[in-house]
Amino acid sequence: MRARTAIVCSVADQGVAALTNILVLVTAARLSTVADFARFSAVYLVFTVLLGVSGAYTGQPLVLRRVGGEEVHGGSVEVRGACRSAVAFTLLAAAALGALLAGVCLPLPGATAHALMALGIVLPVVLGQDTMRYAFSTLHLPHLALAGDALRLVCALGALALQPYGTPAARLVTVWGLSALPALLLSAVLLHRGAAGTPLRLKVLLRRGHLGRRFVVEFAVGNATGQLSVLGLGAVGNPLVVGALRGATTLFGPLNVLFTSATGFGPPLLGRLADERSRVRAVATLAAVLAAVAAVWATVLAVLPDPVGRRLLGDTWPTAAALLPATGSQYAAMAVGTCGLLALRMLDPRTTLAIQVVFSLAAVAFLTGGYALGGVPGAAWGLCLGSGCKAVATWTRVARLRRRTAVERAPVSAGAVRPGSGSS
Repeated sequence: MRARTAIVCSVADQGVAALTNILVLVTAARLSTVADFARFSAVYLVFTVLLGVSGAYTGQPLVLRRVGGEEVHGGSVEVRGACRSAVAFTLLAAAALGALLAGVCLPLPGATAHALMALGIVLPVVLGQDTMRYAFSTLHLPHLALAGDALRLVCALGALALQPYGTPAARLVTVWGLSALPALLLSAVLLHRGAAGTPLRLKVLLRRGHLGRRFVVEFAVGNATGQLSVLGLGAVGNPLVVGALRGATTLFGPLNVLFTSATGFGPPLLGRLADERSRVRAVATLAAVLAAVAAVWATVLAVLPDPVGRRLLGDTWPTAAALLPATGSQYAAMAVGTCGLLALRMLDPRTTLAIQVVFSLAAVAFLTGGYALGGVPGAAWGLCLGSGCKAVATWTRVARLRRRTAVERAPVSAGAVRPGSGSS
């Protein structure tokens, strides 16, 4: 498949996956009472966290296996075997975790416990199907991932549309989860055609040096610290800070999809480029493009008529709109920082953890300090400052790694050692 076609299929696949998540929540909201949708949303949040952990542990290390355009660790058979092993590991781990979750929630009373039990039952299906996407991306077959996700979108919306209004949260979770089964089976058949007979090595994913462990920590630090700090400010300070910041970031949801796609599915596409220098330059170009998209999107939101904004966020719109300059600047900085992390993943994936930890904590400090100095707008600018510092740090590290690599690869000049230049 040509690189341009692969990029189009990969971007389309991310769009379909994001659209599925959005439409599932919208459909569930229209089918549920306020209480049942709250339960469904809570369970869906648990699923989102588990999905992120699964992608960090198995998916992201998998897509790094072919950076450089060459099959690593023994050739294409080994790479296909790694994809098969990742899918099998995810299915087994999800089945064990799902059984534990269902078993714990079974004796508990309440509709939320029943919904969590339903999530435990369908967990292998939804996590297994997601890991298939990483496998196809690693094998440079994004059109197969797109086919599976398109089928999942159709099945999910069709199955949910058949449910009556007032459907309990547990039933909605079950229907949503099992609707991914056709996509999982289709993806399994397509993957089996190319990976049948390849070595199945599950113990590799449990070894101490497995990159997935570092990526899980990065995911936890990068996603948990910011959200917990915002909640903390709402608890000890002004509760409006939570709604305002969450409302503003919700408006930039499409950019979050682009950022996730870049780090999760960018390495196989960039691996098609010939050398390290070309890949870093391509990532720098991507950073500029994403930052420009963030700026344009912020401008579009800023000029929205007030009635349109209120239809989007209701009474939260005025406070969220006041934060658009800060949040738009933050997302432009996040675009640069995300691409910097992508470049580091390709150069040396073990260098990203320290940056994530240090600057996630720095963002919390800037958030708190900004709120103390300027209230909610100050908190938003504090988050922007944290993202900007992180972007500078990532690209500074990229430049240092590039210089180190250039020095290591520099050839020794024949003229450096001339006849007669030694001691007499």
